[in-house]
Amino acid sequence: MSTAYDADQVAKLPDERIISLTPDVWTQPFWDAAAHHRLVVPRCTACGTFRLPPSAFCWKCRAQEIEWVEHDGRGAVYSFTIVWHPLLPDVADSVPYVPAVVELPNTNACRLVGAMVDTRLSDMRIGLNVELVWRDVEGGVAVPTWRPAEGE
Repeated sequence: MSTAYDADQVAKLPDERIISLTPDVWTQPFWDAAAHHRLVVPRCTACGTFRLPPSAFCWKCRAQEIEWVEHDGRGAVYSFTIVWHPLLPDVADSVPYVPAVVELPNTNACRLVGAMVDTRLSDMRIGLNVELVWRDVEGGVAVPTWRPAEGE
């Protein structure tokens, strides 16, 4: 009996037609920078705490002001899953895909979600060092994806 699981298979990406952003006043600067392939992380100007996702008030000191700090996009996989069964018909040709939560160093543990690319399923693990790869989709939008960092 054969199995459908193939550990040497490479993660696919979900169809870009399912990507839909709804930026607001707090997230628009992130998406504006992303469109130019720059990763920025909000930091409280009062106490220096990073706030991702951005919010109206700092969870630590309750200040509202933030500054957007550029990050190099390197991080480590904090969590991930391999999606084998499409929940939507539009992604049936996109499985398996691997959404991952990546922790960004030097940001007091800020984490960002994105799909893995250029990655064999058997290489996925918690703590995998990754680097950011921007995925351009329609409308001048770019979304973060991740691939193993050089040397992984």
